[in-house]
Amino acid sequence: MNAINTILADAHELFMDGFERILEEIDYPKINIVGRASSASSLRELLYNVEADLLFMELNFVDEDGLSLIPSLKEEFKSLRVCVLSGYTDHKFVKEAFQKGVDGYYSKYNDLGELSECVNEIMIGNTFLATGLEITPRKNGSSNSNAQPFEDRFLLRKKLTKREQEVLELITKALNNKEIASQLYISDQTVGVHRKNIMRKLGVRNTVNLIKFAIDHQLV
Repeated sequence: MNAINTILADAHELFMDGFERILEEIDYPKINIVGRASSASSLRELLYNVEADLLFMELNFVDEDGLSLIPSLKEEFKSLRVCVLSGYTDHKFVKEAFQKGVDGYYSKYNDLGELSECVNEIMIGNTFLATGLEITPRKNGSSNSNAQPFEDRFLLRKKLTKREQEVLELITKALNNKEIASQLYISDQTVGVHRKNIMRKLGVRNTVNLIKFAIDHQLV
């Protein structure tokens, strides 16, 4: 097998520094790092300018939800193999990633013993799921022990529906229910329902706190 041209995409440069060194130490298959990206937009630009066989990507980017990014990458770069490398280990994220078309899912909490197998399986056209990850809930209902101890921007945004995200963005622009309804072509009563649901999901009690929360957590 020829050296595998590989791209790393993660918002944290320090993590990519370490992971790049780890990949370059793998004897077989040989990994050739051809680029790194810290945002969805820079990843797309990179893919247009280098020939890549494999992409290791996180899900949480400042400019785009990684899960929503996957289908377009698979459509535009048909020969590219995509492996999620993430700290998000809940079965819902794993299942959705495979539904979106990824070839593999590797947890940042896993040891490195499976990396060679992961790359080999993906590059011959198989899918790979790292040890300990699941695509269905555990029978005992317990969550993964490596689940995020706090809710970051990515997790908070996943709580909201697409319509709720649209309403939230307009709320932060200080529009009232009627103005939001006019822009989204829905009734102001429907906007009111969305507003209440957004507040409930994000745990805030009034519009002022909602706007502050959304800005502080970069939800808009």
